[in-house]
Amino acid sequence: MDYDVLPALALFAFVSSATPGPNNLMLMASGANYGFRRTIPHMLGISIGFLVLMLLTGVGLVRVFEIYPAIYTALTVLSIAYLLYLAWKIANAAPVKERQATGQPMTFLQAAAFQWVNPKAWAMALTAITVYVADGGAIMLFAAAVLFASVNLPSVTIWTVLGQQMARFLTNRSRLRMFNWTMAALLIASLYPVLSMIG
Repeated sequence: MDYDVLPALALFAFVSSATPGPNNLMLMASGANYGFRRTIPHMLGISIGFLVLMLLTGVGLVRVFEIYPAIYTALTVLSIAYLLYLAWKIANAAPVKERQATGQPMTFLQAAAFQWVNPKAWAMALTAITVYVADGGAIMLFAAAVLFASVNLPSVTIWTVLGQQMARFLTNRSRLRMFNWTMAALLIASLYPVLSMIG
């Protein structure tokens, strides 16, 4: 086991977790629309969900995708469709006061499950495993997954706080609507570099 790669993996984890992507853009929108406290389950779901995704990918899903590439293609198509649906929901979100009775942010389980249809999460997990873990064994895989999740949580927290702070400027319907449409457009745009990398 070569633990010397862990600092490099930590840097990769920070850069890939902190840059814009579906998770971060949805957290920013949730922070603006629901506040920090109500978005905490969403943040935890992302970090723990990604840890599970990375572990299971390292244990055997990489090999399954190599043998049956059609499964990976089908997952990519489903991921795109789901992200387009989420973008539509963000774009058409009602102001907070109108949503208080019925609206709610993504739950822990929803955020954890979302990692399985998030193209950026798949690209991050596959890159981390093939480049940094390789044949390091189960202990190395576990250490890498825990490290990645530990670096990921502060990164996603920053995006939620940023969204929460922006809420002070989104006090009327037109500004909130513009913000939500911008977040939806960025969510769709975030698919381009990820799909180029994994395509």
